[in-house]
Amino acid sequence: MYSMKEACEQTGLTYETLKFYCNQGLVPNVKRDSHRRRVFDDDDIAWIHGLCCLRNCEMGIRDMKEYLSLCQEGSTSIPKRKGILDRQKELLLKRIQDLQAAINYIERKKQQYYDDIEQGKVCEPVKWNDRAGHLSPGT
Repeated sequence: MYSMKEACEQTGLTYETLKFYCNQGLVPNVKRDSHRRRVFDDDDIAWIHGLCCLRNCEMGIRDMKEYLSLCQEGSTSIPKRKGILDRQKELLLKRIQDLQAAINYIERKKQQYYDDIEQGKVCEPVKWNDRAGHLSPGT
């Protein structure tokens, strides 16, 4: 059995986060020692690692609770659980696309404008365009 502190060390969660997850009912069947302190077994630690993965996938608490509830229903809920994971995967793929677009913008800006200025190919300074309310042309 692991204490809260040991469970935090095992999972990489802060004490406050693990306590929050427990209080939200996201760690089912938490056991307590003779002093009423939470203790965790290896199955709990594995479950908490799964919660960490879901959180890293940007899943919200409400969805994590729904997922837990379905897990507790047993194998009949597997199609619903797969659906939740598929939706989360789609959100992550969209996030990856958005991040890649941002990276591409940064690279284009560096290569098409700033590198040219540094190499003396372009010497036009950035000016504030009062009429349009934005920077131009190098923003």
